[in-house]
Amino acid sequence: MIERSNRKKRVGIVVAISGKDTISVKVQNLRKHPILRKIIKYSNKFITHDPGNTAKVNDQVEIVECRPISKRKSWRLLQIKGAKKVHDSVGDIS
Repeated sequence: MIERSNRKKRVGIVVAISGKDTISVKVQNLRKHPILRKIIKYSNKFITHDPGNTAKVNDQVEIVECRPISKRKSWRLLQIKGAKKVHDSVGDIS
């Protein structure tokens, strides 16, 4: 049996559901600035194939690289790691 090459995996948060079987996933990275030596947040947004529409907005998901499915979609959903906590108590003081 032929083994597949190592595929890139990323963990990110679903920011939008953009149609049938498609989600947008935001992946954040931390890098050190080459001159200032300060840690800076970088983020990339990947258009991801989600067969079955299982992911919801604010879910933490793991995606994997695959063959191109459409013009901009070359990642697919591997698994849903869980829902991200969203704080709704903005002005609530108890």
